[in-house]
Amino acid sequence: MTTIPPDAAHPSGATTGRPAALEDRAFFGQPRGLSLLFLAEMWERFSYYGMRALLVLYMVHVLKWTDAHASNLYGSYTGLTFLTPLFGGYLADKWIGTRRSLVLGGVIIACGHFVLALDSLASFYAGLALVVIGTGFFKPNVSTMVGQLYPPGDQRRDAGFTIFYMGINLGATVAPFVCGYLAQSAGFQETLTHMGFNPARSWSWGFGAAGVGMLCGLALYVTLRDRYLPGIGVRASQTGPTLAARGQVATAPSAATITETGGPLSPDERKRVISLLILFIFVACFWLVYEQGGSSLNLFADRYTDLHVGSSLVPSSYFQSAQPLFVITLAPLFALLWTRLRKAGREPSTPAKMVFGLGLLSVGCLFLIVGGHVVDACMGSHAATACAVASPAWLTMFYLFSVLGELCVSPVGLSYVTKVAPARYVGFLMGAWFLTNASGLKLAGFVASLASTMPSQVSFFSILLVISAAAGALLFFCVPTIKRLTASVQL
Repeated sequence: MTTIPPDAAHPSGATTGRPAALEDRAFFGQPRGLSLLFLAEMWERFSYYGMRALLVLYMVHVLKWTDAHASNLYGSYTGLTFLTPLFGGYLADKWIGTRRSLVLGGVIIACGHFVLALDSLASFYAGLALVVIGTGFFKPNVSTMVGQLYPPGDQRRDAGFTIFYMGINLGATVAPFVCGYLAQSAGFQETLTHMGFNPARSWSWGFGAAGVGMLCGLALYVTLRDRYLPGIGVRASQTGPTLAARGQVATAPSAATITETGGPLSPDERKRVISLLILFIFVACFWLVYEQGGSSLNLFADRYTDLHVGSSLVPSSYFQSAQPLFVITLAPLFALLWTRLRKAGREPSTPAKMVFGLGLLSVGCLFLIVGGHVVDACMGSHAATACAVASPAWLTMFYLFSVLGELCVSPVGLSYVTKVAPARYVGFLMGAWFLTNASGLKLAGFVASLASTMPSQVSFFSILLVISAAAGALLFFCVPTIKRLTASVQL
């Protein structure tokens, strides 16, 4: 961790009225509260991505579902985990507050993973439902709290969200290795046998590990939030007159506090909301293609990719670590890139960055088409079960370019919502951002369910290429309109 002295203009927060903990630059030039939210989100994403790596494989191998059935349920589940934040953000804004909502969500998520570990069809559905509900309370509010760390016009916001995004992906990188090893590794199954446990229950250990990760993040947040996040996420009724008198609520308000001002949108605010709605359409297209990783590409890795490393067979779920690992590696470079381009007066607008993101995703689809061609050639002369011949490089290159695109879409998009959304509706519109992701993920599950009906792997991957390329081209022509709609906002 790099330590940078606080801003000399107001080192103690006295000038701005904000607590000193929110004014320092002790975490890579960011408020140290970002480090706590970083770690809390890291462990929540560990739980989510650990289970995500196993879900389709569990349904196909253990529950014996068809590919289409498993992909559709996967799309519904992942879509709902991004739909419920719309309601969780609203409830936090109106009644609960972001701080309480985050704790409530973490507890429910952990319970969901432990219920999944019970290994029955009833507990499977119940566990998924609990994770969906808990994510609704947790996810929009932790992102909103990151936005609340920065006063209006603070140029560190985009870089801060990119660093926060690394926390998401650090948890997502480790989780498939841990949960995938516990669920799929023959070595761990032998260990269970020696310990007197049923090796067929190894999937339960994978799901249970995800729940342990969520509890770790929750304990860390509850222990340190008062020290590093004073006043952040606290409703006005909880802060008391002394805190309000010092200006801490006014300068770092929770979404719940500012929502209570009410009132209709002004003409300028309506334009800004329209700009968000336009972008949301293209973001949904991005996630439709990107999220094939957990469904169709997870099965492609399991069946058609050469998983041998020497004489050992690597669990197919390990591929789920590729995307978050690339994010961890590349996110600091992108944060530096945006900072340097901004200083030089050449930073692209957020919509322009998203055009680049969709273009890079399209390039990634070209590598899938090459890998699909190798498999199709094999299947033309061999039984399908003998065609695990695709090089891991094809999936890896898709994941690399999809992440290059992701870094032009997701972290800057989160930051964009907190800057453009009317202040009293920031929690609700942050939930709407996740609703956009929900739409993309549900569509991703539907598209993945079509893979088994396609005449070839190349045909399926070509559909993904067309979707991402067409969306990028259309957004390119919408960029000037979006800029005009947000002309009043300092971006």
